[in-house]
Amino acid sequence: MANTPSAEKRIRRNARRAAVNKARKSRIRTFVKKVESAIASGARADALKALAAAQPELMRGVSKGVLHKNTAARKISRLTKRIAALPDA
Repeated sequence: MANTPSAEKRIRRNARRAAVNKARKSRIRTFVKKVESAIASGARADALKALAAAQPELMRGVSKGVLHKNTAARKISRLTKRIAALPDA
């Protein structure tokens, strides 16, 4: 338990930030899942649109400190590679 007012304030602040970061990570995961479902269905055009929407979300997570830069780059790279492997339709 916190013994000082500043420690109590820090606990409140950490709880607020954790909630914001959790929501941000959940939003990012949702965007990535949309890309993966489009890839699974084989719809290349839909997958490209979904990736175009997911990419800024991933990079926003990086700028906000929720994701590491290399993690976002790796996810984008792997999704792009999977989309490139889809047949043209």
